[in-house]
Amino acid sequence: MVMEVIRPTKTILNTQQQKIPVTIVTGFLGSGKTTLVNHILKEQHGRKIAVIVNEFGEIGIDGQLTIADDEEQIVEFNNGCLCCTVRGDLVRTLEDLTKRADLDAVLIETTGLADPAPVASTFIVADEIKSKFSLDAFVTVVDARNLQQNLKDSHEAQEQVAFADIILINKIDLVSDKDIARVKQQIWELNPIAKIYQTEHSEIDLSLILGTKAFDLEAKLEVDPSFLEDLAHEHDAAIGSFALTSDRPIDMNKFMLWMNDLAQEKGEDLYRTKGLFYAQGFQERVLFQSVRMLTSMRRDRLWKTDEPKLTQLVAIGRNLDREEFVKGFEKCVV
Repeated sequence: MVMEVIRPTKTILNTQQQKIPVTIVTGFLGSGKTTLVNHILKEQHGRKIAVIVNEFGEIGIDGQLTIADDEEQIVEFNNGCLCCTVRGDLVRTLEDLTKRADLDAVLIETTGLADPAPVASTFIVADEIKSKFSLDAFVTVVDARNLQQNLKDSHEAQEQVAFADIILINKIDLVSDKDIARVKQQIWELNPIAKIYQTEHSEIDLSLILGTKAFDLEAKLEVDPSFLEDLAHEHDAAIGSFALTSDRPIDMNKFMLWMNDLAQEKGEDLYRTKGLFYAQGFQERVLFQSVRMLTSMRRDRLWKTDEPKLTQLVAIGRNLDREEFVKGFEKCVV
C-alpha cells in the first residue's frame, strides 16, 4: 500500500535535478519492519514521505497497523512480492508519486520473503524510475532471537543480510549479551561492511537510517554480480501463506491454547502468524502475532463505529496444511 505522510513542518522541495531518495526496509518475517516504519512515521522529521508496504499474504495485516491519517492515499500491494510478481505495480506506483505533490523521500517496506537484489535493480535498470529516484539505503532488520534459524532455513534471509547497507539487530531485550555477540559474528560473516546498530522495538535515531546515501552499487555487485541482469526471483514452493477470516467473535483463550499447541507441533515450520481479532469480551481489536515459537497478544485500538467487526489471521510457513488450520480455527469461533 502507498501512504503519503505529510508532517506539519517545513519540507524541502525536490527539483528536476534532485532525485527523490528511496530507503528500502527489508528483513525476515517478524523481525520488526512494520514497527520500524511506524517509528519513522511518528517522528517529527520535517519531511514528506511516501510509504509503500508490501505483504506476502492475501490479506494485509501490516498495512492496517501502519500509522495513517486522513491525508493518505492507500493502494494495496498484497499477495505477492515486489521482487517478483508485483514489480510492475511498484514501477507504476512510483511513476504516480512523481505526478503528485513533491516528495522528500520514499520508504518501502518489503515482504519478509523478498530478495532485495531484484527490488534494487528496479531503481538501477528501469529508465522511467532511475531518472527520478535514487536508492539511499537498504536497511535490514534482523531478529536477534531467531536470526540463526532464519539464516539456516531461508536463502532470502541470507540475501537480506548480505545486501544491507545498514543492519538493525532488533529485539535485543529478548537475548543475552553473548547471544548478541554471536548474532554480530553471523552478520559479519555475510556482510563485513554494513553499519550495525542494536535496537529494542526498532527504535533508532532517524539520522542513522534516513538520508545516509549508504547505497553503493559497486559493493552490491560484489555481493551479487548478476542482479543488474533483472533475473526473475522464485520463492521456495514449499513456503506459502493463507488467510482465515470470521465475522463472529473469537474465544481468545481457546485460540491461544490452540496456537501454543500448533507452535509445539509445527516447530520451526510455522514461520509467522499475525492477525487482528474480533475477540469475545474485548471492546478493542486484539492483535495476535507469533514468530516461530514466540507468541504475543495485545489490545489494539477501539473498533470504529462504521467498521465491520472481523477477524483476519494470516499464517506463513513451510508445508502448512490449510484444512488443518481451518478446523482448529473454527473451534475457537463463538
